[in-house]
Amino acid sequence: MRIDAHQHYWSIERGDYGWLTPDIPALYRDFLPEDLAPHLAAHQLDGTIVVQAAATLAESDYLLALSDRTDSILGVVTWLDPGDPDYRDHYERFAKHPKFAGIRVMIQEMQDAGKVLEPAFLEALAFLAEKKVPVDLLVVSHQLEPVAELLDRVPGLHAVIDHIAKPRIREGVMEPWRSQMARIAAHPGLYCKLSGMVTEADHGRWKPEDFTAYIRHALDVFGPERVLFGSDWPVCLLAASYDETVSVLEAALPADWPEENKRRLYGLNAKEFYRI
Repeated sequence: MRIDAHQHYWSIERGDYGWLTPDIPALYRDFLPEDLAPHLAAHQLDGTIVVQAAATLAESDYLLALSDRTDSILGVVTWLDPGDPDYRDHYERFAKHPKFAGIRVMIQEMQDAGKVLEPAFLEALAFLAEKKVPVDLLVVSHQLEPVAELLDRVPGLHAVIDHIAKPRIREGVMEPWRSQMARIAAHPGLYCKLSGMVTEADHGRWKPEDFTAYIRHALDVFGPERVLFGSDWPVCLLAASYDETVSVLEAALPADWPEENKRRLYGLNAKEFYRI
Protein backbone atom coordinates (compact mmCIF):
# COMPACT_ATOMS: atom_id res chain seq x y z
CA MET A 1 0.00 0.00 0.00
CA ARG A 2 1.33 3.42 -1.04
CA ILE A 3 0.24 6.37 1.11
CA ASP A 4 0.61 10.13 1.07
CA ALA A 5 0.84 10.63 4.83
CA HIS A 6 0.19 14.38 4.91
CA GLN A 7 -2.22 16.47 2.86
CA HIS A 8 -5.14 18.83 3.40
CA TYR A 9 -8.62 19.54 2.07
CA TRP A 10 -10.60 22.70 2.60
CA SER A 11 -13.66 24.60 1.48
CA ILE A 12 -13.24 28.37 1.61
CA GLU A 13 -16.89 29.10 2.32
CA ARG A 14 -16.67 27.23 5.62
CA GLY A 15 -14.68 30.12 7.08
CA ASP A 16 -12.43 27.96 9.26
CA TYR A 17 -9.19 29.25 7.85
CA GLY A 18 -8.27 32.68 9.16
CA TRP A 19 -4.78 32.34 7.70
CA LEU A 20 -6.13 31.71 4.20
CA THR A 21 -6.86 34.99 2.42
CA PRO A 22 -7.00 36.31 -1.17
CA ASP A 23 -3.44 37.52 -0.61
CA ILE A 24 -2.43 33.86 -1.11
CA PRO A 25 -3.94 33.26 -4.57
CA ALA A 26 -2.29 29.86 -5.07
CA LEU A 27 -4.26 28.48 -2.13
CA TYR A 28 -7.35 30.67 -1.96
CA ARG A 29 -9.83 28.24 -3.48
CA ASP A 30 -11.41 24.95 -2.58
CA PHE A 31 -9.17 21.88 -2.58
CA LEU A 32 -11.15 18.65 -2.46
CA PRO A 33 -10.69 14.93 -3.20
CA GLU A 34 -11.50 15.28 -6.88
CA ASP A 35 -8.63 17.78 -7.22
CA LEU A 36 -6.09 15.42 -5.67
CA ALA A 37 -7.29 12.23 -7.40
CA PRO A 38 -5.21 12.69 -10.60
CA HIS A 39 -2.01 13.11 -8.57
CA LEU A 40 -2.70 10.01 -6.51
CA ALA A 41 -3.28 8.04 -9.70
CA ALA A 42 -0.14 9.40 -11.37
CA HIS A 43 2.02 8.27 -8.44
CA GLN A 44 0.21 4.99 -7.78
CA LEU A 45 -0.88 6.11 -4.33
CA ASP A 46 -3.67 4.10 -2.74
CA GLY A 47 -4.81 6.79 -0.34
CA THR A 48 -3.91 9.57 2.04
CA ILE A 49 -3.85 10.79 5.58
CA VAL A 50 -5.79 14.06 5.73
CA VAL A 51 -4.51 16.47 8.37
CA GLN A 52 -6.40 19.35 9.96
CA ALA A 53 -5.56 22.82 8.70
CA ALA A 54 -7.66 24.90 11.11
CA ALA A 55 -7.64 25.06 14.89
CA THR A 56 -11.33 24.29 15.19
CA LEU A 57 -13.30 21.26 16.25
CA ALA A 58 -15.77 22.04 13.46
CA GLU A 59 -13.14 21.56 10.76
CA SER A 60 -12.18 18.21 12.23
CA ASP A 61 -15.83 17.15 12.11
CA TYR A 62 -15.95 18.32 8.48
CA LEU A 63 -12.92 16.21 7.53
CA LEU A 64 -14.28 13.12 9.27
CA ALA A 65 -17.58 13.56 7.40
CA LEU A 66 -15.65 13.99 4.14
CA SER A 67 -13.83 10.73 4.82
CA ASP A 68 -17.17 8.91 5.04
CA ARG A 69 -17.72 9.49 1.33
CA THR A 70 -14.11 9.40 0.11
CA ASP A 71 -12.45 6.00 -0.20
CA SER A 72 -8.98 7.49 -0.74
CA ILE A 73 -9.04 9.08 2.73
CA LEU A 74 -7.52 6.33 4.84
CA GLY A 75 -7.35 8.37 8.03
CA VAL A 76 -8.01 11.81 9.46
CA VAL A 77 -5.74 13.64 11.90
CA THR A 78 -7.98 15.98 13.85
CA TRP A 79 -7.23 19.12 15.84
CA LEU A 80 -7.12 19.04 19.60
CA ASP A 81 -6.00 21.59 22.16
CA PRO A 82 -4.27 19.76 25.03
CA GLY A 83 -4.78 22.89 27.12
CA ASP A 84 -8.55 22.64 26.85
CA PRO A 85 -10.03 21.24 30.11
CA ASP A 86 -12.48 19.27 27.94
CA TYR A 87 -9.84 17.74 25.67
CA ARG A 88 -10.64 14.18 26.79
CA ASP A 89 -14.28 14.56 25.80
CA HIS A 90 -13.30 15.84 22.36
CA TYR A 91 -10.79 13.02 21.92
CA GLU A 92 -13.33 10.37 22.92
CA ARG A 93 -15.85 11.75 20.42
CA PHE A 94 -13.37 11.80 17.54
CA ALA A 95 -12.00 8.37 18.43
CA LYS A 96 -15.39 6.76 17.80
CA HIS A 97 -15.09 7.51 14.09
CA PRO A 98 -13.65 4.57 12.10
CA LYS A 99 -11.27 6.82 10.14
CA PHE A 100 -9.95 8.77 13.11
CA ALA A 101 -6.17 8.42 12.85
CA GLY A 102 -4.83 10.74 15.53
CA ILE A 103 -4.59 14.34 16.65
CA ARG A 104 -2.32 17.23 15.75
CA VAL A 105 -0.81 19.65 18.26
CA MET A 106 -0.01 23.00 16.65
CA ILE A 107 3.06 24.06 18.60
CA GLN A 108 4.00 26.23 15.63
CA GLU A 109 1.24 28.67 16.58
CA MET A 110 2.46 29.14 20.16
CA GLN A 111 4.19 32.43 20.92
CA ASP A 112 6.10 30.61 23.65
CA ALA A 113 6.76 26.93 22.93
CA GLY A 114 7.63 26.53 26.60
CA LYS A 115 3.88 26.12 27.11
CA VAL A 116 4.32 22.45 26.22
CA LEU A 117 6.14 21.99 29.55
CA GLU A 118 3.31 23.33 31.68
CA PRO A 119 1.68 20.74 33.99
CA ALA A 120 -1.71 20.68 32.22
CA PHE A 121 -0.08 20.20 28.82
CA LEU A 122 2.18 17.42 30.10
CA GLU A 123 -0.80 15.70 31.72
CA ALA A 124 -2.71 15.77 28.43
CA LEU A 125 0.19 14.38 26.44
CA ALA A 126 0.73 11.66 29.06
CA PHE A 127 -2.94 10.72 28.66
CA LEU A 128 -2.53 10.48 24.88
CA ALA A 129 0.63 8.41 25.36
CA GLU A 130 -1.22 6.03 27.68
CA LYS A 131 -3.99 5.66 25.08
CA LYS A 132 -1.32 5.16 22.37
CA VAL A 133 -2.92 7.88 20.26
CA PRO A 134 -0.87 8.87 17.20
CA VAL A 135 0.12 12.52 17.65
CA ASP A 136 1.35 14.87 14.91
CA LEU A 137 3.62 17.59 16.26
CA LEU A 138 3.62 20.72 14.09
CA VAL A 139 6.77 22.50 15.17
CA VAL A 140 9.27 25.00 13.76
CA SER A 141 12.99 24.35 14.16
CA HIS A 142 13.53 27.15 16.70
CA GLN A 143 10.97 25.42 18.98
CA LEU A 144 12.75 22.06 19.11
CA GLU A 145 14.44 22.49 22.49
CA PRO A 146 11.23 22.53 24.57
CA VAL A 147 9.77 19.81 22.34
CA ALA A 148 12.79 17.60 23.04
CA GLU A 149 12.33 18.22 26.77
CA LEU A 150 8.63 17.39 26.44
CA LEU A 151 9.53 14.04 24.89
CA ASP A 152 12.00 13.36 27.71
CA ARG A 153 9.16 13.92 30.21
CA VAL A 154 6.59 11.90 28.24
CA PRO A 155 8.84 9.17 26.82
CA GLY A 156 5.99 6.89 25.76
CA LEU A 157 4.45 9.36 23.32
CA HIS A 158 3.64 7.85 19.90
CA ALA A 159 4.31 10.91 17.75
CA VAL A 160 5.54 12.14 14.40
CA ILE A 161 7.39 15.38 13.69
CA ASP A 162 5.65 17.13 10.80
CA HIS A 163 7.66 18.67 7.94
CA ILE A 164 11.02 17.60 9.41
CA ALA A 165 10.46 20.40 11.96
CA LYS A 166 10.72 23.15 9.33
CA PRO A 167 14.48 23.76 9.30
CA ARG A 168 15.96 26.91 7.76
CA ILE A 169 16.40 25.43 4.28
CA ARG A 170 16.27 28.82 2.55
CA GLU A 171 19.44 29.86 4.40
CA GLY A 172 21.08 26.43 4.40
CA VAL A 173 21.31 26.40 8.22
CA MET A 174 21.75 22.95 9.77
CA GLU A 175 22.46 23.59 13.47
CA PRO A 176 21.02 23.36 16.03
CA TRP A 177 18.29 21.56 14.02
CA ARG A 178 20.64 18.67 13.21
CA SER A 179 21.57 17.97 16.84
CA GLN A 180 18.06 18.47 18.19
CA MET A 181 16.53 16.09 15.64
CA ALA A 182 19.09 13.45 16.61
CA ARG A 183 18.05 13.89 20.25
CA ILE A 184 14.38 13.56 19.34
CA ALA A 185 15.00 10.52 17.15
CA ALA A 186 16.57 8.75 20.13
CA HIS A 187 13.01 8.20 21.36
CA PRO A 188 11.88 4.97 19.65
CA GLY A 189 8.25 6.09 19.48
CA LEU A 190 9.07 9.18 17.41
CA TYR A 191 8.72 9.30 13.63
CA CYS A 192 9.45 12.01 11.06
CA LYS A 193 7.46 13.18 8.04
CA LEU A 194 9.54 14.04 5.00
CA SER A 195 7.03 16.68 4.02
CA GLY A 196 6.59 20.44 3.86
CA MET A 197 10.15 21.07 2.75
CA VAL A 198 9.68 23.01 -0.49
CA THR A 199 7.87 25.81 1.33
CA GLU A 200 10.84 26.24 3.69
CA ALA A 201 13.13 26.92 0.72
CA ASP A 202 13.24 29.91 -1.62
CA HIS A 203 9.87 29.53 -3.32
CA GLY A 204 11.03 30.83 -6.68
CA ARG A 205 14.64 29.65 -6.85
CA TRP A 206 15.00 26.37 -4.96
CA LYS A 207 17.10 23.55 -6.38
CA PRO A 208 16.71 19.82 -5.60
CA GLU A 209 20.11 19.74 -3.92
CA ASP A 210 18.94 22.34 -1.38
CA PHE A 211 17.08 19.58 0.45
CA THR A 212 19.51 16.66 0.31
CA ALA A 213 21.43 17.26 3.55
CA TYR A 214 18.22 17.69 5.53
CA ILE A 215 16.55 14.60 4.11
CA ARG A 216 19.67 12.45 4.50
CA HIS A 217 20.04 13.51 8.14
CA ALA A 218 16.42 12.59 8.88
CA LEU A 219 16.97 9.22 7.22
CA ASP A 220 20.15 8.66 9.23
CA VAL A 221 18.75 9.45 12.68
CA PHE A 222 15.22 8.03 12.31
CA GLY A 223 16.16 5.12 10.06
CA PRO A 224 14.05 3.65 7.25
CA GLU A 225 11.44 2.33 9.70
CA ARG A 226 10.39 5.76 11.07
CA VAL A 227 10.13 8.12 8.09
CA LEU A 228 6.94 8.91 6.16
CA PHE A 229 6.37 10.54 2.78
CA GLY A 230 3.92 13.43 2.79
CA SER A 231 3.18 15.88 -0.01
CA ASP A 232 1.72 18.67 2.14
CA TRP A 233 -0.58 19.31 -0.84
CA PRO A 234 -1.99 21.84 -1.54
CA VAL A 235 0.28 24.00 0.67
CA CYS A 236 3.23 22.75 -1.38
CA LEU A 237 1.79 24.63 -4.37
CA LEU A 238 3.24 27.83 -2.91
CA ALA A 239 6.63 26.57 -4.09
CA ALA A 240 6.24 23.39 -6.16
CA SER A 241 3.83 21.10 -7.96
CA TYR A 242 2.86 17.72 -6.57
CA ASP A 243 5.21 16.07 -9.07
CA GLU A 244 8.10 18.34 -8.09
CA THR A 245 7.50 17.65 -4.39
CA VAL A 246 7.81 13.92 -5.04
CA SER A 247 10.89 14.47 -7.22
CA VAL A 248 12.68 16.43 -4.48
CA LEU A 249 12.43 13.48 -2.12
CA GLU A 250 13.30 10.90 -4.77
CA ALA A 251 16.43 12.83 -5.74
CA ALA A 252 17.70 12.88 -2.16
CA LEU A 253 17.31 9.18 -1.42
CA PRO A 254 20.56 7.19 -1.33
CA ALA A 255 21.26 5.50 -4.65
CA ASP A 256 21.68 2.14 -2.93
CA TRP A 257 18.51 2.39 -0.82
CA PRO A 258 16.75 -1.00 -0.96
CA GLU A 259 13.24 -1.27 -2.39
CA GLU A 260 12.00 -2.41 1.02
CA ASN A 261 13.06 0.93 2.49
CA LYS A 262 11.13 2.75 -0.22
CA ARG A 263 8.05 0.65 0.48
CA ARG A 264 8.30 1.68 4.10
CA LEU A 265 8.78 5.36 3.29
CA TYR A 266 5.92 5.48 0.80
CA GLY A 267 3.31 3.62 2.77
CA LEU A 268 4.15 0.86 5.22
CA ASN A 269 5.46 3.20 7.92
CA ALA A 270 2.34 5.39 7.67
CA LYS A 271 0.13 2.30 7.81
CA GLU A 272 1.89 1.16 10.97
CA PHE A 273 2.15 4.57 12.63
CA TYR A 274 -1.54 5.44 12.12
CA ARG A 275 -2.67 1.83 12.60
CA ILE A 276 -4.62 1.78 9.35
